[in-house]
Amino acid sequence: QVSLIESGGGLVQAGGSLRLSCAASGRTFSPYVLAWFRQAPGKEREFVSAITWSGGSTLLTDSVKGRFTISRDNAQNTVYLQMNNLKPEDTAAYYCAARVGRLSYSIDLSEYDVWGQGTQVTVSS
Repeated sequence: QVSLIESGGGLVQAGGSLRLSCAASGRTFSPYVLAWFRQAPGKEREFVSAITWSGGSTLLTDSVKGRFTISRDNAQNTVYLQMNNLKPEDTAAYYCAARVGRLSYSIDLSEYDVWGQGTQVTVSS
């Protein structure tokens, strides 16, 4: 079964950029969707973005449209989240998740089958 490892988090000033990576390893059960969620301290985990692995169709939550971009590199089995113009409100642990054997997007955490361990993004004022 596929496993996910996130990287690329860190500390950045407001207005700066980070690029998160989520590398998938192990056996892949396609078709599936890769998504990013985030969770700030004391907050619920929320949907950020998703991409279909095979087709590359993308979905972004309204709060990050125009600032974040999701993409994937099939050859590297990696999905990326390019985050520009970061704001303190973006501070959170970012998690990638896989929806295995499904074609459609979902913003519901319960629809995802495999989760990474998370990577911390901290945006200073």
